[in-house]
Amino acid sequence: MSHKITGPSNFYVRKLIRDLWKTKIKIWKKLSKKISGPRRNRVKANLYRINKKTNKNDVIVIPGKILGMGELDHALTIACLEYSKSAKKKVESSGSKLITIEELLEQNPKGNGVRIFY
Repeated sequence: MSHKITGPSNFYVRKLIRDLWKTKIKIWKKLSKKISGPRRNRVKANLYRINKKTNKNDVIVIPGKILGMGELDHALTIACLEYSKSAKKKVESSGSKLITIEELLEQNPKGNGVRIFY
């Protein structure tokens, strides 16, 4: 028996993966590979970890979900697939921007200054 790799079943995630791959830019292709893997392998980042590993005004992409444990003490621009309600509330109260990966791709098609957060 052979195992067929199917990828994500969510239509919007599949479309995002295709759009990122079509750009042919290294950072977006790398992100598309990370998102196309199994959901259990996606990043689950708590706010305290994001706070510790970033600087003020950084632009980061999280190929997974943001969880609300911890606080942010500086402003960031964060693009992610999903976020918890408490994480959204804390991110917005810190003066940071929370956007989708599609919006970040439209704003910065070349990927300049964007970091992928693992």
